Amino acid sequence: MRHNKNFNHLGRQAGHRKALMSNMASSLILHKRIETTTAKAKALRQFVEPLVTKSKEDTTHSRRVVFSYLKQKEAVTELFRTIAPKIAERPGGYTRILKTGFRLGDAADMCIIEFVDFNDAYTLGVTPAAQTAEAKPKTRRSRKSAAKKTDAVEDAKVVEAKPKKAAAPKAATKSGAAKVAKKTNVGKKM
Repeated sequence: MRHNKNFNHLGRQAGHRKALMSNMASSLILHKRIETTTAKAKALRQFVEPLVTKSKEDTTHSRRVVFSYLKQKEAVTELFRTIAPKIAERPGGYTRILKTGFRLGDAADMCIIEFVDFNDAYTLGVTPAAQTAEAKPKTRRSRKSAAKKTDAVEDAKVVEAKPKKAAAPKAATKSGAAKVAKKTNVGKKM
C-alpha cells in the first residue's frame, strides 16, 4: 500500500525515470520551453527547480552536483552561464506550466513547461520597474480616436502607383488556331 507516499512513478522503473528526468531537464535548460504531458511536467518541475537553486552559487562543487543529475556538459554550462544570472534575485518558482489541451491520439493532458524569465510574450522585453515608470494615469475618456488620427497622418506615406499596361492579345500560331491538348485514355480503367 502507498499510504501518504506522494511520488509519481510515471509508470517506469527507477533507472528509466531518472534518465527521463535528466533528458527532459537538459532539454528544458537548452531550449527554455518544452511541450510534454502534465504529469511529466509536474515531476520535471520538482526535479529541475532545486538544480536551478543550486546553480545560483557558481562553485566547482555545485557544478559537479548539477552534472551528476543532468549528465550533459552543454546543459550545465547553459544553466550556470545564462539562466543563473537572470534568476539570481528570484527566490523560487523558476518554471511555469501552461496547459494546452489534450493530445489527439490518446487524449493525454498536454502542457508547455518553460522558464518564467525567458518568455518574451509575458515579459515583453520590459522589466517590471520600467513598466511602473511608464504607466500613465487612466481617464474615463477614450484617447483612441485622437491617437488614431495623429498616428494615421504621421504614418501615412505617399505611394506612387505605376499604371499597368493593357495586356496585348496573344498572337495566334502560324496555322491560325491554338494548340489543343490531345485527350488520351492512358492510365484510365476501361
